[in-house]
Amino acid sequence: MSNLALGLVLLVAAAHTWFMVLEAVLWTRPLGRKTFGNSREDAEKTKVLAMNQGLYNGGVAALLVWAALDHRGATVDAILIFIIAMGVVGAITAKPIIFAFQSLPAILAVVARHV
Repeated sequence: MSNLALGLVLLVAAAHTWFMVLEAVLWTRPLGRKTFGNSREDAEKTKVLAMNQGLYNGGVAALLVWAALDHRGATVDAILIFIIAMGVVGAITAKPIIFAFQSLPAILAVVARHV
């Protein structure tokens, strides 16, 4: 994997680590509420769901780093394709901006891996 591709893959992993922090740690705090547009009441009602979602993002980040550093190219591609798909789902069902923050970086990483 080229240095550019590795850098993009690790950037995607870092983004998902940040998503984990936002969802699993900061969900009910001002930054988390502002980021996701939640009221205090809605954030409190959904914090268990957000924790679960955040931990999934953390798991995706950890697996992506492991696969990249262990030179498991097919696994890296599979995880990136999963991230792209989930970003499309999020853009359709929640907020279109999710595509830009989740799918687009993963698309760039896949392209960089195969040029």
